[in-house]
Amino acid sequence: MTFTPIDPASWPRMQTFYYFSQMAPTGYSLTVELDVTALRQTLKGRGLKFYPAYLWLVTKNLNADPAFRLAKQGEQIGVYDCLTPLYAVFHEDDKSFSMMWTEFDPDFPAFYQAYLENQARCGANHGFLAQPETPPPANAYTVSCVPWVSFQHFAVHSYGLKDYFFPSVEAGKFVLRDGRCFLPLSLTCHHATTDGYHVAQFLERLQADMDAFTQFLPA
Repeated sequence: MTFTPIDPASWPRMQTFYYFSQMAPTGYSLTVELDVTALRQTLKGRGLKFYPAYLWLVTKNLNADPAFRLAKQGEQIGVYDCLTPLYAVFHEDDKSFSMMWTEFDPDFPAFYQAYLENQARCGANHGFLAQPETPPPANAYTVSCVPWVSFQHFAVHSYGLKDYFFPSVEAGKFVLRDGRCFLPLSLTCHHATTDGYHVAQFLERLQADMDAFTQFLPA
């Protein structure tokens, strides 16, 4: 995890960042449907779980754009070299959840194995953090799902989190329609760092990777 400072004087987005972070703090959310038909078929054929693949795909495609990785350390604006997924694990015994994180690895099989090891080691731990001995790193962002509800819109409001600019991502229950499987996906962003263009590019990359997921698996 590396934090690279930005020079405000030469940063083209500085005025936009200042306006939407200081003068008129603004965030936005939107929800789309992604076609996960091919992805689910590929995962099922390899005996792989959907949730870690979803976590990896979302993180990979957020990491492709520095706009989603922008943060502040004190008063210094900068960009992390990557984001780490901070996600929920559900406990069937008392219907509560705990947050876990798995360091992102650009190699999907390596990330998948690390996810499974985290689940085996800490997945049954209750409390807000399932890994209390290793709290989430500074580059952790929230990505999760509500698998019981197929929503048309979902918005996350982070009250009181000043100078927090990472996106939040939430998936819903699968929707089956006309022989295809769709995943509702909500993305909440800070307007100081991202615009509609960044979101559109992210969604295009994500859908393309879902359609051709076999490229990330061993032959």
